[in-house]
Amino acid sequence: MIWSEIMDFQELWSTLLYFVVLMGVTVGCMAIFELITPFNDREEMKNGNTAVAIQFAGKIVGLSLVMFSSIFHNASLLAASVWGIIGFILMLIGYFIFEFLTPAFKVDQEIKNGNNSVAIVAASISLAIGIIVAGSIS
Repeated sequence: MIWSEIMDFQELWSTLLYFVVLMGVTVGCMAIFELITPFNDREEMKNGNTAVAIQFAGKIVGLSLVMFSSIFHNASLLAASVWGIIGFILMLIGYFIFEFLTPAFKVDQEIKNGNNSVAIVAASISLAIGIIVAGSIS
């Protein structure tokens, strides 16, 4: 079997381009997530704060679901990128709504203090938002 029967160069190039661009969008979005938290995510994880790692992982997976759906439902790289950014904005809104709906305590402070229970709920909310946004992209 010849290589051209399996895949052509254009498909490979397109795959690489989508990967690089949407990975860049994802990294940029995660950097913004890090900027809006009142603590340094990387420093906290480096120091062994499991709660921060749980929350961070939820954001990564939720955002990745949005990026997957953006690629899957859009015919162009530009459209996929724009919908990925829109999905990220919706995740940010959900993040602030969660903080607003828990006035009895500060979610970020609890996570910084190592409260794994709050981190699991925060990660679950990131996943839920990611799934809902991914399902909404068409």
